[in-house]
Amino acid sequence: MKRKEVEISARMKALTELVTPGLTICDIGCDHGFVSIYLVQKGIAPKVLAMDVRSGPLSQAQAHIRQYGLETQIEARISDGLTKLAVGEAEGMICAGMGGPLMIKILEEGSVQAHAMKELILQPQSEIAEFRKYLRTHGYHIIKEDMVFEDGKYYPMMKAVPDDVIVDVSVQCTKLQIYDQFGQKLLESRHPVLRQYLEHSKKLTEILVKRLKEQQSEKALTRLPELEKELDLIRRALQMF
Repeated sequence: MKRKEVEISARMKALTELVTPGLTICDIGCDHGFVSIYLVQKGIAPKVLAMDVRSGPLSQAQAHIRQYGLETQIEARISDGLTKLAVGEAEGMICAGMGGPLMIKILEEGSVQAHAMKELILQPQSEIAEFRKYLRTHGYHIIKEDMVFEDGKYYPMMKAVPDDVIVDVSVQCTKLQIYDQFGQKLLESRHPVLRQYLEHSKKLTEILVKRLKEQQSEKALTRLPELEKELDLIRRALQMF
């Protein structure tokens, strides 16, 4: 009897499509294990290490792995980020569903393990510009990006590879700021979802700028230059389409 195929969301499916087939993958923050199961079922990864810091979700992941009969190909393991991963044990990693600062912490604490991998598939959900900046200034190079709109939210994601070139953190040119904020590969490919996001953000930011200009409070006057700078970056990014 053929086993039922696991179903995952469109954004998680897009994430798995960034994975190079044939690599052993470490799924950091695996939650209930469905992405790990999907990777094996679709023949994308021959083996997956499903890792989570929380015992509750990991127990559920183990139950799901057994349910789909994949115990020999997926190992569930308690780990705070990459701390319980040996160097070279995985050729790539997936990390999604958490904020940018937490993902930076994971990469910082697991720097040796991460830099030994062939690729990192990443989907930060906050502080995305700071996260991209961290990658380019800490020995990673983004080679591919995608973006999905799902359930009213925009989800950018990226494939990064370890790189010996460290970009000078003091470089603050406008183009770099735009790339950090919106994604160089997304802009170069004129990604339709990014364009949708930019047009939506432009409208909202223009409304906020107009409202703040009508106010005279100290808080409004402090916030206004920040929003005007954001609006300028959005407009410059749209000019790249």
